[in-house]
Amino acid sequence: MKSTPSSTRPGQRHSPRSLGIQLLHNAAACAAAGLVLCATPRLHAEDSPVITITKSDKIGVGLNGIGGADGATISQILQKDLQMSGALSVGGPNTGSFQISGTSSGSSLRGLVSERGARTVLERSYSGNARAQAHAFANDIIEALTGSKGIAGSRIAFVATRSGHKEVYTIDADGSNTVQQTNDGRLSVSPRLSSDGKRLAYTGYQSGYADVYEIDLGSGSRRRIMKYPGTNSGAAYSPDGGRFAVTLSKDGNPELYVTDSGGGSARRLTMTSGVESGPTWSPDGREIVFSSDSGGSPMLYRISSSGGSPAQIRTGHSYNTEPNWSPDGRKVAFNVRSGGSFNVAIIEFPSGQVRVLGEGQSPAWGPDSRHLVYGQGGSLVMLDIVTLQRTTIASNLGKISEPSWSR
Repeated sequence: MKSTPSSTRPGQRHSPRSLGIQLLHNAAACAAAGLVLCATPRLHAEDSPVITITKSDKIGVGLNGIGGADGATISQILQKDLQMSGALSVGGPNTGSFQISGTSSGSSLRGLVSERGARTVLERSYSGNARAQAHAFANDIIEALTGSKGIAGSRIAFVATRSGHKEVYTIDADGSNTVQQTNDGRLSVSPRLSSDGKRLAYTGYQSGYADVYEIDLGSGSRRRIMKYPGTNSGAAYSPDGGRFAVTLSKDGNPELYVTDSGGGSARRLTMTSGVESGPTWSPDGREIVFSSDSGGSPMLYRISSSGGSPAQIRTGHSYNTEPNWSPDGRKVAFNVRSGGSFNVAIIEFPSGQVRVLGEGQSPAWGPDSRHLVYGQGGSLVMLDIVTLQRTTIASNLGKISEPSWSR
C-alpha cells in the first residue's frame, strides 16, 4: 500500500462513447478470441514509442496522406495516434475499409474520412498547431469509427527521481513533450490531473509538512490549496473539477474528506481506525472508491460522495491499493500484491470479475477506458487491455511511479 505521508504538525496524531458501433463490436469480439502479448521496448523519454503488432483484428483504414503546408508532419502524427488507439490498422492509400485524407493550410486542417467507394463518415476543420490538428482529427476518427474516445493529445503526470528527488513530470500520451513540473528539491508526490488536463494537484513538503499544491499547467503558476493541520495527501479532482477527494488527518486519524475546488469546506466521509488513501471518483461524481486498511490488510471500498457507510468491494485478493475508476464507469483498476510483487488488476462492474494483467504499480485509465498506464521500475508503460499490447512511453528518468491521466 502506498504510504500516506507521515509528517505531522504539532498536536496531531496518526494511526496506522450507426456504423462505427457495429464495427467496434466486431473488433472487440475478434480481440476477445485471441489476446496477444507483446514485448515491451525500452525508450528514452523523448523517443517515439515503438509498437509491435503481431495480429490484425482491427478496423482497416487507409491513410491517403495530408496535403498542404504541414501535411507531412500531420500525416506522421496522425498515423502514430491511430495505431496507438489499438482499434485501427493503418495502411497506405486505397487500403482498408475507410479512407483518410485532408488538406493543411498551416493554421487549419480540413480532414475527411469516407467509407471506401461510398459515403462520407467524417468531414471537419481543425485549428491550432500541426500537433493539435493531428491529435484532434485522430480522436474524431476513432470516435466516428469505434464509438469510443481517443487518447491522442491527452496528458499523463507522474513522479520520477532523475534529479535525486521525487519530482512531478508530465508527458503526452504519445511519449512526446516531457516536462518537469516541479523542482522543489523535496518530496513531491501523488500528482493528479484534472479531467481536462489543465490543472495538476500534488502533495508537496515545501513547508516541512504534507500540503496539497495546485499548478495551472497553462501559466505555470502554483498555489497551496490545502494546509490543514496534519497530513494533506492524494487530492483527486472530481470529474467536473469542482471538488477534491483527499486524505486529511486534521481530526486525528487519516480519513477521507471531500473539499471544494479551492480545498476549503472539508467534509469528512469516513471514520475508521485505519488509513484511507487513493480516492478515485465515479464518472458521474456520485461515488468514490478508495483503499483502507481499517480491517487489517488494505481492501477496496466504495462510498457515496455525499456521505454514508462504505461498502467493501470483494476482489478475491488480500492486499488491494491504488484504485482508479475508468471513464466509462465499468471498471476499476488497482494494485494487488503477491509474493512481494505488485501486479495490476481490474475488477469489472457489475459482474465483479477480476483480471490480473501483470506486474506494475499505480494503474491509471486513459480517456478511452481501454488503455492503462502504470509505473514499472524505470519505465512508464501503456497497456491495451484488449490486445495486451504494452508500449513504453517514458524511461531514463529514474524510478517512475504514481501516474495520473487526463480524460
